[in-house]
Amino acid sequence: MGAINNLFKLKKNPESRTNGWDDTTEDAREQLRVTYYQSGYGASKKASGNSTTFGAGLRELYNSFENLCRKQLNEQKRLKQPYIEEQEKQRTELKKRETVFHIYEDQVEALDTKIESLKFEIADVKLNPDNYGVDADKRPKAQFYIGLCLLLPITIYLFVFYISASYSAFFKDFDTDSLTAAIFDANALSKSISHGWLETTFIGTIPFVFMGLGYLVHMFQKNKGWRSFLKLASLFLLTFAFDVILAYLIEKKIFLFNALLGQEFTATDAIQSVNFWGIIFAGFVVYIIWGLVFDFVMKEHENVDKIKAFIRNRKEDIKNAIAKKSDLTSQKEKVKHDITSIKGVISELQSKIDGFVFPVKEYLNYHYQYKMGWYQAINSELKFPMNQLDDIRNQCEEVEQKHLENLNLVDMDFQQLVFAKN
Repeated sequence: MGAINNLFKLKKNPESRTNGWDDTTEDAREQLRVTYYQSGYGASKKASGNSTTFGAGLRELYNSFENLCRKQLNEQKRLKQPYIEEQEKQRTELKKRETVFHIYEDQVEALDTKIESLKFEIADVKLNPDNYGVDADKRPKAQFYIGLCLLLPITIYLFVFYISASYSAFFKDFDTDSLTAAIFDANALSKSISHGWLETTFIGTIPFVFMGLGYLVHMFQKNKGWRSFLKLASLFLLTFAFDVILAYLIEKKIFLFNALLGQEFTATDAIQSVNFWGIIFAGFVVYIIWGLVFDFVMKEHENVDKIKAFIRNRKEDIKNAIAKKSDLTSQKEKVKHDITSIKGVISELQSKIDGFVFPVKEYLNYHYQYKMGWYQAINSELKFPMNQLDDIRNQCEEVEQKHLENLNLVDMDFQQLVFAKN
């Protein structure tokens, strides 16, 4: 069986021999197949088809072919080329993943820095609003609450005054010469209710008209320019005119109540009356004070609201940054898992490249050529009874099956078997 080793000494061209490579041509492979057949035929004839000798020949054939595969460097390079190309592909993919991983890391670090910066701004804006472009007083709360405490009782006063004054001017019938009863009537609202809902609505909504005028004054003051000044002057004149009308009507009712037969009330009488001016200033002056306090409170509230809006926006930015960081962290972990998997694939491919590739289909082709020659010799050269020949063939079949099972070459559906280097 030592002669089988010589079957695998394939032809070499000068260039291959010089470069240290072994090249197997198709003609040489065809010659090998014929030679395997002849070798199997001759060995079977000499051994009379003995199954034990057949098994030894198959093992010798396999060992010789394996040794040849290890020595054929050029063929091994050709067979390993797909693994080398796949490894380069995986290394390129690994570099991409590592680049993405570092980008995600930098983005996460940038988000951490941003979150800390936003937290600092939330704490610092109350002390230094100008540093963040917030046009607000550093400590507006005390002034805001003081102004609000003043605004509330003044508002109540205006409600009471205008309800009473409008009732006295438009609906009240004087039956007493008391000036206090003329200007202030404690039962003005209840009396108007007894007179009907329409009178009650009129009396009860007049203070809101003045509140609305005060609100417009505040809004017009936000805009600078002669148009805004003209609008403000018009509002003050309108308010003053309304107060003049109320005072004139009340003073007229008082005058007529006390007048002698034939006396008439004129504008000159109203202007010369202290009560007339008392009613005007009791309403208009307090209204001016209310408007100034209201404007101050609204400005202070805007200061507080600017800081609150700034903080609210920064908290929303923190929330968005945390959500983005969570998403980036999840993606980073996925990329990290991919990197670990790719490194495992590269390592596995490297072990295959460092090992050698066994061409299964090619070996089985030679194996079956040897088997065919062995069986052909049994059929043509041995002069045994038919039942004895059948036993020999069955024994050889069992030996061959066991041989292939030991090599894990039964029902092979792939072209190559890779022996990785450990």
